[in-house]
Amino acid sequence: MSEPLHHAVVVGADRLGNIPGVLKGHHITVRHHFSGRETTHQKKVPRLPSGTDLLILLTDFLGHNVMQAFRAAAQRSGVRVLACRRSTCALRQALERSGFGEASS
Repeated sequence: MSEPLHHAVVVGADRLGNIPGVLKGHHITVRHHFSGRETTHQKKVPRLPSGTDLLILLTDFLGHNVMQAFRAAAQRSGVRVLACRRSTCALRQALERSGFGEASS
């Protein structure tokens, strides 16, 4: 039996590069990606899409106010938050520490 599929919102960076592939290996799909550049995100974050299980903040591409606004939105929705740098290695380590083990081949 396979593990359940999780849906994530990723915030930070203009492009995700290899990140969706890493997440797929951990049974996670990207539901939505926000670059975090819009000034409106610093004060008011759009609601996280329904069915979102995880908020991933790519910290080296986000300002403090944007991170704080998205964390508050996640807390209101009861969504887990994972923060890491935008590198596949840092993401894998953060996922492992958070209990999202890699899928078996």
